[in-house]
Order: sequence, then C-alpha cells, then structure tokens
Amino acid sequence: MAFISVTSPHSHRANSTAGVMQQLLLATLPGVLALFWFFGWGILVQITLSVITAVLCEAGILYLRKKPIAFYLKDYSAVVTAVLLALAIPPIAPWWIVVIGTSFAMVFAKHLYGGLGSNPFNPAMVGYAFLLISFPLQMTTWLPSEGNFGASTGVENTLQLIFSSSPADDASNYDAFSGATPLDELKTQLDLDQSTDILQQQDVFKGFIAGAGWDWVNVAFLIGGCFLIWRKIISWHIPVGFLAGLGILAAAFSLYQPAQYASPLFHWFGGGCMLGAFFIATDPVSAATSDKGRFIYGFLIGLLIYIIRTFGGYPDAVAFAVLLLNLAAPTIDYYTQPRSYGHDKPNRGTAKKDS
Repeated sequence: MAFISVTSPHSHRANSTAGVMQQLLLATLPGVLALFWFFGWGILVQITLSVITAVLCEAGILYLRKKPIAFYLKDYSAVVTAVLLALAIPPIAPWWIVVIGTSFAMVFAKHLYGGLGSNPFNPAMVGYAFLLISFPLQMTTWLPSEGNFGASTGVENTLQLIFSSSPADDASNYDAFSGATPLDELKTQLDLDQSTDILQQQDVFKGFIAGAGWDWVNVAFLIGGCFLIWRKIISWHIPVGFLAGLGILAAAFSLYQPAQYASPLFHWFGGGCMLGAFFIATDPVSAATSDKGRFIYGFLIGLLIYIIRTFGGYPDAVAFAVLLLNLAAPTIDYYTQPRSYGHDKPNRGTAKKDS
C-alpha cells in the first residue's frame, strides 16, 4: 500500500463557492416574493434581464481572458451579483437600465480587478451607484405599493413600461404609473418643514411600520438573512453592527426632535435596509474579515446610511455607505487583527528583531 501524504490544511469547509451562492440565492426568495406581491411582475422581468446580461458578460470576459468558461460560470457568483442589483432597481425601470448597470458591474467592478475574490468593491453596489448617478429619474421611479401582484398595473402594462421604445414614452408612462417611495416622500416633505405626524397620514405611509409594502419587503429579507446566519453562510457581526449604527443614530435624533426625524423602526424597515444589512454589506470579498472588524464595519455603514438619508441628497444610501466602507475595510482589518497564537498583541505585520 502506498502512503499518501498531503499538505495542510487538512480540514475544509463543506460548502463550496457554488453551494454558498446557491443558498444565498435561496435566501433572497422571501424578499423576491414580497416585491412581486406588492410591486408586480416588473421585479421578475428585471431579475431575468440582469441574470442574462451578467452571464453573457461573464462568459465574454472569460473567453477574452482565456479562462475556462463553464468552470467559472458554475460558481453562480455572476447570478448573485445580477439578482442583488436587480432587487435594488425599480421594477418599471426601462430594460436598458438593468442591462447597462449589470454590464458595468461585471466588467468594471469585478473583472477589471481580476474576477471573483479580487474586487475591492461590491460589484452590485458599484453598478447601482453608477446607474443612480447617471440616470436619477429612472432609478428613483417606483410603482406605488398595491399588493395582489400589482394587479392594477398588470403584466401587459409592466412590459410596456419596461420595453417602451423611446425616452419620451418612458416619461409619459412614469407619469401615469409611478409613485414616490416612503423614503423619498419623507425626505422631500421634511425638507418642506412638514412634521412626521402629518406625513404618517399619507397613503404612501399607510403600512405596518415604514410605508405600504416596504415594511413587509424588509421583513422578508430579514427572514432570508436569519436563514443565512443559521446556515453559517454569513456571521451576525455585520448585520447587527449595521442595524445598531443606523438605529442608535436614528433613536438619538428621534428622541431629540420626533416631529422632524423618523424613528429607528422606520429606517430599519424602509427602503433597502434589510437587503443591505444581510445581503450587500456581508460580501466576504469587500468587507472586513475579523469578527471585531466586521462589527465596526457594519456599524459605520449604519451611521453613514442615516447621515446620507437625513442630511444628504439621496433618500436611500445603502450603496454609497457600503462603497465608502469598502474603501475603509483594509484599514479596519489592520487595526482589528486578532492576537496571534503565542503573542501578547495583535500581529500587524511588524516583526521585531531578535535581541
């Protein structure tokens, strides 16, 4: 019998990259169904367009880089990027919006840095930020929450809104079907010195906590996020830090002047908060790595989201907050490295000479 010797490490994770990505996609399902119920068929159309675009871009770039196409496509990373980006795009955004955004995310945010594992920024959020800055009208136009799969809009009208032939058609369709999100309305009206009590009486705010439909969408993503923690796909440090940073600042301002600042619950269950906390900020490539660093990373994202939502120019700020902290992740890692075995202090790459 031959003695087989293998090098360390001798243990390995049971989950492959493809397995992790598949479970992450499964965890988005409650949120997708909630978006489908409250905002109609557009979300399914956007996901389909985004996935097709991402796979084609991934295959094309792998071909140019002379990499095995089938091998890399089977890790599902392109599909995850596509789905996360599509979930952040308004369901009635024209088809070219999701195609441009997904292409930009795959080419510029992922493969120009070397592909999966080498990108310093979250690709989906790079694509979203690029679209929001370049096409603000299309990226801030949502259907009003209706329930029953957006029945009053219907499949035919949804397809017409997405595949309309010209920008003029887009504008007229938006006027007929679009509505402000609760975060949009809150920021606009508070800038006009309206009180939160008056705002709560408007139709867009008539929901469980944070506006019609949006609260349940966030509850659905929260359920999916808890599934990821239970399956050990992500750790709890980033989501808890994220929600703590956002909640603490929101609570402080709300207690100080409740008529002008919304409660923590509104910020937690409004906009893309839970999607950002559990699915976006937890990207293992672009986030901090140590447990302490992850909590600080998530906490700072939460603080930035509240600051930008309340005092900045954008009603929802998940993408910008995540991208800014992606820049800071290496510094956070440097100062939060755990103590090396046998050393009293964390090893930060500086070795002492033997005396």
